[in-house]
Amino acid sequence: MAIPVDDKREIPEELLEWRAVRASGPGGQNVNKVSNAVELRFAAAAWDGLHEAARRRFARIAGRRMNDAGTVVIDAQRFRSLERNRADALERLLAMIHEALVEPKVRRATRPTRASRERRLEGKAKASRTKRLRGRVGRDD
Repeated sequence: MAIPVDDKREIPEELLEWRAVRASGPGGQNVNKVSNAVELRFAAAAWDGLHEAARRRFARIAGRRMNDAGTVVIDAQRFRSLERNRADALERLLAMIHEALVEPKVRRATRPTRASRERRLEGKAKASRTKRLRGRVGRDD
Protein backbone atom coordinates (compact mmCIF):
# COMPACT_ATOMS: atom_id res chain seq x y z
CA MET A 1 0.00 0.00 0.00
CA ALA A 2 1.25 3.49 -0.78
CA ILE A 3 0.57 6.81 0.90
CA PRO A 4 -0.78 9.45 -1.52
CA VAL A 5 1.06 12.78 -1.57
CA ASP A 6 -0.95 14.46 -4.33
CA ASP A 7 -2.67 13.45 -7.58
CA LYS A 8 0.56 12.27 -9.22
CA ARG A 9 2.79 11.11 -6.37
CA GLU A 10 2.67 8.51 -3.65
CA ILE A 11 5.16 7.20 -1.12
CA PRO A 12 5.69 3.41 -1.15
CA GLU A 13 5.15 1.86 2.28
CA GLU A 14 8.58 0.18 2.20
CA LEU A 15 10.29 3.60 2.33
CA LEU A 16 8.64 4.34 5.70
CA GLU A 17 9.79 2.77 8.95
CA TRP A 18 7.67 3.23 12.08
CA ARG A 19 8.92 2.73 15.65
CA ALA A 20 6.95 3.14 18.86
CA VAL A 21 9.16 4.72 21.52
CA ARG A 22 8.64 6.11 24.99
CA ALA A 23 7.80 9.78 25.10
CA SER A 24 9.85 12.21 27.14
CA GLY A 25 8.61 14.91 29.47
CA PRO A 26 5.76 14.97 31.98
CA GLY A 27 3.05 12.33 32.08
CA GLY A 28 3.66 10.38 35.25
CA GLN A 29 3.27 6.62 35.29
CA ASN A 30 1.67 6.54 31.83
CA VAL A 31 4.73 7.99 30.12
CA ASN A 32 7.02 5.56 31.98
CA LYS A 33 5.25 2.37 30.97
CA VAL A 34 3.61 3.02 27.59
CA SER A 35 5.39 3.59 24.26
CA ASN A 36 3.07 6.16 22.71
CA ALA A 37 5.59 8.35 20.91
CA VAL A 38 6.35 7.57 17.27
CA GLU A 39 9.58 7.77 15.32
CA LEU A 40 9.01 7.88 11.56
CA ARG A 41 11.98 7.22 9.28
CA PHE A 42 11.53 8.12 5.61
CA ALA A 43 14.18 7.05 3.08
CA ALA A 44 13.98 10.23 1.02
CA ALA A 45 17.09 9.41 -1.02
CA ALA A 46 15.43 6.24 -2.35
CA TRP A 47 12.19 7.99 -3.35
CA ASP A 48 12.00 9.23 -6.93
CA GLY A 49 8.83 11.29 -6.42
CA LEU A 50 10.67 14.64 -6.39
CA HIS A 51 12.56 16.34 -9.22
CA GLU A 52 16.05 17.63 -8.46
CA ALA A 53 15.10 21.21 -7.48
CA ALA A 54 12.32 19.96 -5.18
CA ARG A 55 14.73 17.39 -3.69
CA ARG A 56 17.16 20.21 -2.79
CA ARG A 57 14.32 22.27 -1.28
CA PHE A 58 13.16 19.20 0.68
CA ALA A 59 16.67 18.67 2.09
CA ARG A 60 16.78 22.36 3.13
CA ILE A 61 13.33 22.15 4.74
CA ALA A 62 14.19 18.89 6.55
CA GLY A 63 17.38 20.45 7.94
CA ARG A 64 18.76 18.52 10.91
CA ARG A 65 16.00 15.92 10.61
CA MET A 66 17.75 14.51 7.51
CA ASN A 67 20.91 12.50 8.07
CA ASP A 68 23.83 11.98 5.66
CA ALA A 69 22.22 8.83 4.22
CA GLY A 70 19.19 10.86 3.09
CA THR A 71 16.82 9.50 5.73
CA VAL A 72 14.41 11.91 7.39
CA VAL A 73 13.59 11.17 11.04
CA ILE A 74 10.42 12.68 12.51
CA ASP A 75 9.57 12.30 16.20
CA ALA A 76 5.92 12.71 17.20
CA GLN A 77 4.91 12.74 20.85
CA ARG A 78 2.38 15.55 20.99
CA PHE A 79 -0.59 13.31 21.74
CA ARG A 80 -1.32 10.56 24.27
CA SER A 81 -2.32 7.90 21.76
CA LEU A 82 -0.04 6.04 19.39
CA GLU A 83 -2.48 6.38 16.48
CA ARG A 84 -2.71 10.17 16.77
CA ASN A 85 1.08 10.44 16.99
CA ARG A 86 1.41 8.27 13.86
CA ALA A 87 -1.03 10.52 12.02
CA ASP A 88 0.81 13.62 13.28
CA ALA A 89 4.19 12.32 12.07
CA LEU A 90 2.80 11.45 8.64
CA GLU A 91 1.03 14.81 8.41
CA ARG A 92 4.28 16.64 9.19
CA LEU A 93 6.17 14.62 6.56
CA LEU A 94 3.54 15.35 3.92
CA ALA A 95 3.59 19.07 4.84
CA MET A 96 7.36 19.14 4.28
CA ILE A 97 6.95 17.42 0.89
CA HIS A 98 4.16 19.80 -0.17
CA GLU A 99 6.30 22.79 0.83
CA ALA A 100 9.22 21.42 -1.24
CA LEU A 101 6.96 21.00 -4.28
CA VAL A 102 6.05 24.70 -4.33
CA GLU A 103 8.22 26.51 -6.87
CA PRO A 104 9.55 29.75 -5.33
CA LYS A 105 8.60 32.93 -7.16
CA VAL A 106 11.43 34.67 -8.97
CA ARG A 107 12.01 38.13 -7.57
CA ARG A 108 12.09 40.84 -10.17
CA ALA A 109 13.82 44.05 -9.19
CA THR A 110 11.59 47.12 -9.36
CA ARG A 111 12.33 50.80 -9.02
CA PRO A 112 10.38 53.27 -6.92
CA THR A 113 8.03 55.54 -8.84
CA ARG A 114 8.72 59.24 -9.19
CA ALA A 115 5.76 60.11 -6.94
CA SER A 116 6.95 57.73 -4.20
CA ARG A 117 10.48 59.23 -4.36
CA GLU A 118 8.97 62.73 -4.01
CA ARG A 119 6.77 61.62 -1.07
CA ARG A 120 9.83 60.14 0.61
CA LEU A 121 11.82 63.37 0.17
CA GLU A 122 8.90 65.47 1.44
CA GLY A 123 8.69 63.28 4.52
CA LYS A 124 12.42 63.64 5.13
CA ALA A 125 12.20 67.43 4.74
CA LYS A 126 9.30 67.59 7.19
CA ALA A 127 11.19 65.48 9.73
CA SER A 128 14.25 67.68 9.28
CA ARG A 129 12.19 70.86 9.90
CA THR A 130 10.60 69.30 12.99
CA LYS A 131 13.98 68.36 14.44
CA ARG A 132 15.49 71.74 13.60
CA LEU A 133 12.64 73.48 15.49
CA ARG A 134 13.29 71.33 18.56
CA GLY A 135 16.59 73.09 19.15
CA ARG A 136 17.26 75.66 21.85
CA VAL A 137 15.44 78.93 21.59
CA GLY A 138 17.87 81.85 21.17
CA ARG A 139 17.75 85.04 23.27
CA ASP A 140 16.89 87.97 21.12
CA ASP A 141 16.10 90.60 23.80
